[in-house]
Amino acid sequence: MILSRSAGRKVFATAVAVLGFAFLFEVTVFDSRHVPALAELTTPAAAARPEAGSQLRFTATFYCKGTTTASGVNVRNGIAAADPALLPIGSVIRIDDLGEKYDGIYTVMDTGPKVQGRHVDVYLWSCNEALQMGRRPMKLTVLRLGWNPQASKPHLVDRLFRAREQKRAGPAQAPAVPARAVMTDR
Repeated sequence: MILSRSAGRKVFATAVAVLGFAFLFEVTVFDSRHVPALAELTTPAAAARPEAGSQLRFTATFYCKGTTTASGVNVRNGIAAADPALLPIGSVIRIDDLGEKYDGIYTVMDTGPKVQGRHVDVYLWSCNEALQMGRRPMKLTVLRLGWNPQASKPHLVDRLFRAREQKRAGPAQAPAVPARAVMTDR
């Protein structure tokens, strides 16, 4: 009809169809199996940094490659990688539900571009073991959050020491009044 009379219209319609298919081909469709995990990651509670002592559900994967972690130490057993927004470097965690051989206490000393949200990557020496373990759900307990002493609240001893030092310093001295400002009666 209208398209059959003009070659320009045919070329234009074909170009629009090709561009439409190209854009639709690039669209990512979420698999329904992953929707609960995505919803968990987007909740405000998931974005907040956990408190020390809190127990959370995480996903564990395993890695075996590399020589140095993000913190600068060499890789070894007992090291894990985590999202620094949730578990900063230096955090100490306890992992449960992975099996007797892998349950235990780990130190977060590494990060990674694919370690985002509630995901922990545990270092294993054997790459065959790491591949066999795959991806598993686990229970994580935060024992210590980071190692920055500025981020922790002061202990009782520190508070008492600072209070004693303030008492020793005595009350603050009033500034001296300049001599010309002193008024005298004559």
